[in-house]
Parts: sequence; structure tokens; C-alpha cells
Amino acid sequence: MSDEQSGVILDRLKSLFPKSIDLALDRPRRLLAELGHPERKMPPVIHIAGTNGKGSTLAMVRAGLEADLKDVHAYISPHLTQFHERIRLTGQLIGEGALVDVLQECEGVNQSRPISLFEITTCAAMLAFSRAPADYLLLEVGLGGRLDATNVIESPLLTVISPVSLDHQEYLGNSIVEIAREKAGILKPNIPCVVSQQTPEALAVIRQVADELHAPLLVEGVDWDIKPCDGGMCHQFLGDEVMVPRPNLVGPHQVSNAGAALTVLRQLGVGAEALSAALTHADWPGRMQKLRTGPIIEAARNSEVWLDGGHNPAAGMAIAEAIREMPARSNRIICGMLKTKDVRGYLSAMRPSVDKLYAVTIPNEEASLPASHVIDVAKDVGFNAEFAETATDAARRSAADDPMGRIVICGSLYLAGTILREHT
Repeated sequence: MSDEQSGVILDRLKSLFPKSIDLALDRPRRLLAELGHPERKMPPVIHIAGTNGKGSTLAMVRAGLEADLKDVHAYISPHLTQFHERIRLTGQLIGEGALVDVLQECEGVNQSRPISLFEITTCAAMLAFSRAPADYLLLEVGLGGRLDATNVIESPLLTVISPVSLDHQEYLGNSIVEIAREKAGILKPNIPCVVSQQTPEALAVIRQVADELHAPLLVEGVDWDIKPCDGGMCHQFLGDEVMVPRPNLVGPHQVSNAGAALTVLRQLGVGAEALSAALTHADWPGRMQKLRTGPIIEAARNSEVWLDGGHNPAAGMAIAEAIREMPARSNRIICGMLKTKDVRGYLSAMRPSVDKLYAVTIPNEEASLPASHVIDVAKDVGFNAEFAETATDAARRSAADDPMGRIVICGSLYLAGTILREHT
């Protein structure tokens, strides 16, 4: 069965609500109640929020649990190449038939009442999770936390908050304090929360919410830490230290994400071999992923080509730090971004590490910022910037300048998804 039928249903469900994002819990709670409360029948939940790193952390936790021979469900968003990526049942992407079944069931019960696409598909995912036995469910927040549709979970086993930074201000607030309060909305009474490194103001908010709920915190730099040692990493957790390999996910920011994942796994009692596997077996496409085949690789000649979907200033800084850790080459970026993103902040963070920028408009994406606007901002922050019709065209031109350079395609998960569809 192709994914055409689920695509038709998803297009139909989009028409149920005028806004693509409208944070509230009343609509998913209503539908879940009418479905018989599948959210109460799912495997033990590890609920993960944060601005950057929550997906990478989830990927490492999943790799570790699966290496420990556990059956693991996972829910992520957004997807890159097909919707099925959002729902993973015991290690496998949901099949087309199973996806169609839960989408149709939710659509029938909802009876055309207003509900956003993310809300109704989250309900469909929970229906699927409730019907397939597993040891754990890794549940990634879509946006924010407090009013995200995933936050219908009443008693997770554990919560996680990855680093909080500015993003989605139009929905979450214009300050780190406001955004951190939204992320901390996933905390539950007496349920432990693993907290990655935060700014002082974000951590203060998280601590305040945790105190109100009597939720124990396991905070990076206090209760756990991770640092290089003897060619690998040392993870300290509540006074006990273990040695593990460096994470296979690229970039220094992945060290903190690895530490959070290891803290989760050690809190769950996972064995030493599985802890190492968490870092060496994790797979998280579109995040400093090295491309090896496809038209862009052919156009790039002998240049390295990397792909990253990060889209806020913290992600720009993470890419810049990752580049600085790599062997010296000329560094070019091919950048496409959405209108809703902080383009100036993102590009300013990258400027010191990048020699040239090629701007593209994201194909088939209404919310894409025109390449001309990306160029204007890029030049304003000091880039040598040029327009490119496509990413492949940009790679060809970059290779003409330096066939042994390094190219990073970046700025949007939507652009990353477009590239991956062309390269798989």
C-alpha cells in the first residue's frame, strides 16, 4: 500500500481548523475522552521538551533502550520526508495500513469539529501506542510544553527538558523566562525531571515550577555532568562515574544531549553496554548529517556536504561550533529559511565560521522566506552572499570555487526534508 491514502486523509484533516498552530488542550482532551482515553493505556512515558536537542536526546535514549532489549515506541515532530516518521511502534515506523486505520477512527469520532492537524494526529498516534505493547514510549513535545497536545499525559515515568532558547516567540513569549515556563509545563507532581544545561533565568523558572509540584530535578552541572576523558566521555550521575564513547551525532552540543540521555538511561537502570550503544548507535537524520549520495553530492565534486535542519540562533551557533571542530576547509552554507524565523540571529551566530552563503527559496513551501530577503540579511551581517536557484545549483557553484570545500545545507527542517527526499 502506498502512502497516498494517508496523505488524502491528512489533507482533509487540515481543513478542520483555520490555524496551523493554536496551543490549547481542550480539543485533544475532548477527542481522547471520546476515543476511550488511549493516553491512559500507553506504555510508561518519557516526555521530552526543550528548544534545541530534544530530538537528538530522544534518539540516543531510544538507541540505548533498544540495545538493552527493550521495546520502544517513539513520537516526534515534524517529519522530514514522510508523515509516518512521527510514529514509531517497537522500533519500526508505523505502516500505511495502521496509520490509515487510526486516522480514520479519529476522523470519524471527531465528526468534523474544529481541531488542529497536530492535535488530531497526536490523538491518532496515542491510539496506535495504546494498542501495541511496549516497555517505554518516548514522547517529544511539538511546541512549547504546557499547552502542547502531548501534555495530556497525566503521569509520565520521567520528564526531560533540553536547553531552552528563543524560538517560536509568537506562541511562547518573547523572553527566555516566558519560554522556560512553557517548557516547564510538562513537569508533573512528584515525577523526576532531567534538566540539561540552561541559562540562569531559565533554570530559575524550571526550579520554581518544580518546587510548586514537588518534582525532583536532576540538573546538569549539579546532579549529573559529562566531560571528555581518556579518548571518550565520563558521565557522572549522583556521585557515580562511568566511561562511554563520544557520541556519533556531530557537534559539541551533542555532548550535553548525550549526557541528558545517559542520565535518563541510568535513572531507568540500563546496563553499561547499552549506555555505550546509546551514543554510538543513535540515528537522527537532518541534524549535521553527512550526505554521501545523490545529485548534490555529484554537483559538489570532492566537497563534503552536510545537512542540518536547525533554524534558530542557538542552532546556528551549534552548527558554527561543529564546523570549528572539523578539519580545516573552506566553509560554505546553502541557506533557506521560513518567514517566521529569526534570520538575523541565526546568520549572525554562523558568520564567524562561514566563508560564503548561497541563498535558496525552499521549494513548495508557502511560508518560505524569499532567497532575496535571506541575501539582504546575510549581507547586512557581513556575509559574501549569492542567490541560487536550487541547492544543487549552489553546490555546483561552490565546488567551482573550491572543489575540496565543505558545504552545509541549513536553515529549515522543511529544506532538510526536501533534500533528503532527493537523496533517498
